[in-house]
Amino acid sequence: MEKSNTLATKLAFLSASFMVTSAYAIQSALPQIKNALNVTQPQVEYLVTTPSFAVMFFVVLSPLLQDWFHISDKHIIMAGICLVGIAGLVPAFVTNYWAILVSRLVLGAGYGLYNSQAISLISVWYKGHERTSMQGWRSAFEQIGNACTLTISSLLLIYAGWHAAFLVYGLAFAVMAFFAWRVPNDTHSTSDDDSESSDNDTNSQTISPITNKPVTKISPLVIGILFFVLLIKMDFIGMENRFPGLAVAIKGAKFDGTGTYLSLMLIGATLGGATYGILQKHFGYIGTMYIGLVLLAIANFLFGFGGNNFVVIAAGILLVGYPMQVLTPLIFNILPFMAPMKLQTKLTSFILIGFNFGAFFSPTADELFNRILGQKLSGLGLAAPFRIYGVMMLVIAGLIFLGKHLYALKSVSQSARNSINTITANKSVATRIPAQEHANINH
Repeated sequence: MEKSNTLATKLAFLSASFMVTSAYAIQSALPQIKNALNVTQPQVEYLVTTPSFAVMFFVVLSPLLQDWFHISDKHIIMAGICLVGIAGLVPAFVTNYWAILVSRLVLGAGYGLYNSQAISLISVWYKGHERTSMQGWRSAFEQIGNACTLTISSLLLIYAGWHAAFLVYGLAFAVMAFFAWRVPNDTHSTSDDDSESSDNDTNSQTISPITNKPVTKISPLVIGILFFVLLIKMDFIGMENRFPGLAVAIKGAKFDGTGTYLSLMLIGATLGGATYGILQKHFGYIGTMYIGLVLLAIANFLFGFGGNNFVVIAAGILLVGYPMQVLTPLIFNILPFMAPMKLQTKLTSFILIGFNFGAFFSPTADELFNRILGQKLSGLGLAAPFRIYGVMMLVIAGLIFLGKHLYALKSVSQSARNSINTITANKSVATRIPAQEHANINH
């Protein structure tokens, strides 16, 4: 455990998340790829979205593969990162669209193979505030990786062409080597022996902050968390997707600065992940949730009601990353309280499906919101769905506030009933004692 507390080892744990969002690194090369391969716009966009589709399946298959072949978390993470490196580099050497598409599908399989383990492994090795901070920094490393791979890929595109843009995935091998070198051997594997020893180890139990009792089963609140992550991911991806079109509608067809604003948004997202631990320490889980939801609602309202004021719209896109990366590590940090430790990897995979399906379903959801509001799918109408998202965030904050106080009232009521039962029992004992004494005297 001492080894896991060194700075180099912590960086190695975090490095596993560096490549998780690198599927979007080649976005700047899409126009060149489209012309070179002579494909349609939807076809070239599939090169970006296909990895997310594969992730949904492999986050489910990954823990099953671990159970079947008795693979530790550390080794499944190494296998996934290696697969990302191999599949990611294939398009740098081929020109066939279908070969590239298949390689991107395998790339997504690599992400899905280790994404949930990279998250749950932190919950296994770190506890308390240290785990909170590590989850926040893990989220920040995703955004740092996103920004770095996007920048490197763009530079390779400028100086060496679209094939070279895919060379950025060679970074995966450096990440894998660092991870293998510094991360301790995983004694918390999913094998039967390890599971049994974990069950018998009282130190592996997680104590619920609500009931102050060991967590022995999956909480029904997991379903609510799933829908929540689905919603915030649809919101975040939808705003990213619609900002370029909205900016052009306001600034004109020649405006080409959307990439700069999206990069700045990633910096805000990185700060959100980096400061999450501080927020959680000072405001607790519920207080941090309120902060994230309110800021996310403000970002949506700025974006949704900005009209043709580009400054307001830009403020919305620049703000949205921060609360998103405050809420994301918060969600993963409360998962240990939702299920026993031995089910953490499976539960994390379940939640990751929500995130990836939210990204996949975002265009359809946003189109539906446009129709509900009677807004066009072009021009300033692109901002319409985010008015609804903003209201939803405030409603969720209100429900959490109401639920918290109802639970407090229930706890007070239960305590009062317990006190009454104790008093009644004491009176009953008190009335029986004199009667027994009288019987003894007569005898």
